[in-house]
Amino acid sequence: MVEIDTKVPKRGNIIWLDFNPTKGHEQSGKRPALVLSHQVYNRTGLVVVCPITTKSKGYNTEVLLGENDPVKGVILTNQIHTKDWMVRGIDIVGSVNNDVLAQVMIRVGVLLGI
Repeated sequence: MVEIDTKVPKRGNIIWLDFNPTKGHEQSGKRPALVLSHQVYNRTGLVVVCPITTKSKGYNTEVLLGENDPVKGVILTNQIHTKDWMVRGIDIVGSVNNDVLAQVMIRVGVLLGI
């Protein structure tokens, strides 16, 4: 029998996560974020995410969430974070569609030069 890992976040999930402590221009506080890392990595207790904000600045690194997404706002693809989700605690609130995820991954790839 295969055990289903429902509590481990998956790529494309939107989670609520506490980003504190932060410094400088980093996003802070408890906020939604898009999971970028694969579930195999996330099982380590770490997760790679991009924060989501409702305050768009119109940068080309922002990806707009749609009407059917679980939260409203823009994904900040220029603020990639690795967080310990097991210690910080998370709430998985849904997932983005494949088009949004593809837009995010393209922008992250451009940002990183890959």
